[in-house]
Amino acid sequence: MSMSTDEEAKEYLYKVLVIGEASVGKTSIIKRYVHRVFSAVYQATIGVDFAMKLLPWDDHTLINLQMWDIAGQERYGNMTRVYYREAVGAFIVFDVSRSATFDAVQKWKNDLDEKVHLPNGKPVPCILLANKCDKPKEGIVIDAKKMEEYCVEKGFLQWYETSAKDNINIDAATHSLVAKIIENEKYNNWHEEHDQYNKLVNLRESGMRQNNDCC
Repeated sequence: MSMSTDEEAKEYLYKVLVIGEASVGKTSIIKRYVHRVFSAVYQATIGVDFAMKLLPWDDHTLINLQMWDIAGQERYGNMTRVYYREAVGAFIVFDVSRSATFDAVQKWKNDLDEKVHLPNGKPVPCILLANKCDKPKEGIVIDAKKMEEYCVEKGFLQWYETSAKDNINIDAATHSLVAKIIENEKYNNWHEEHDQYNKLVNLRESGMRQNNDCC
């Protein structure tokens, strides 16, 4: 997308977490989105890794999307609080061909909601990715209606069937999450400006009352 020459584009840095059980395809999703590549052979992530994607959002907005790849075993440690810090959105990933990885989704969601929040105290927006949809499915993911109900009940923004191998819905899911992040930021900025305005009004009224008292 081209940038306007009349006004310099504003740049934003957004940290997004990609979490879930081991071997569900988190690294593959990131590599597909950031580098446009897929390999069936990846070493297991140890600890944490991240990749950066420059995303021209509109004529006046550039987004530096920092995608953090958290190892599947990290939920059982104490370091996730450090890894999650300053995140503004998240993907939780499970493997449609292994229902046990879906069973662990709620534990990851609980861990996320416990350890990171938006400035207004609400949970960060989170999208559920039913990955490896190029494989046979098992469990609740077979029923789209039940998945919709699950996401509403558990506080997910929405869910997508994805495949890093076949490049299915990864761009769409990321676009949806970034759009929600931008919406949240605009809302928070509006409230900050509104609070500052109210403070000025209160100070002005307080000064007028003091002047009247002196009179």
